[in-house]
Amino acid sequence: MANYKKIFTDHNGILRASTAIELGVPKHVLYEMVEAGELIREAQGIYRLSEVDMVGNPDLVNLSLRAPKAVFCLISALYFHELTTQIPHYVYFALPRDVKTPKIPYPPIRVFHFSQESYQAGIVEHDLDGVKVRIYDREKTIADCFKFRQKVGMDVAIEAVKDYLRQPKMDVYKLLEYAKVNRVEKIMRPYLEALI
Repeated sequence: MANYKKIFTDHNGILRASTAIELGVPKHVLYEMVEAGELIREAQGIYRLSEVDMVGNPDLVNLSLRAPKAVFCLISALYFHELTTQIPHYVYFALPRDVKTPKIPYPPIRVFHFSQESYQAGIVEHDLDGVKVRIYDREKTIADCFKFRQKVGMDVAIEAVKDYLRQPKMDVYKLLEYAKVNRVEKIMRPYLEALI
């Protein structure tokens, strides 16, 4: 079991079952390690070494492992970037249009399928608890909120712009570039001009 434990240790203590199996951990050993208390089943198909602390952002980490193409967006990204007072009741993420929505019973998710250009623009990888988590940067997140204002609410988009303009290192040109990508520049520009 020590060899198999090392595989988990080499991957920050958390792995998808399919990845663990690819790395040489037999499926039955996963179950034996859970029974022995060496592994904890974090979510369907996600296992963590019991001696490794609970992750700080478990929903983002677990979903990143289960849906590798997911990029966290809208309310989830606003919350991550401290651009909202909203507490997300769902985990919001984007996928390319040609990728099917994964069947994930928990946590509750909201999936948005983006065009290739919009999907690829503004992705930043963050290392959360040793797992690469992809989240749109602040500017792309705000542009997305204006694009999906019917889904998240115009008040959320405006609050995000106000909070963004109070944060250090704002880049209005970058914000407008993403607004062009999302075809919401005409909608967003008056709010920016009024607030700057």
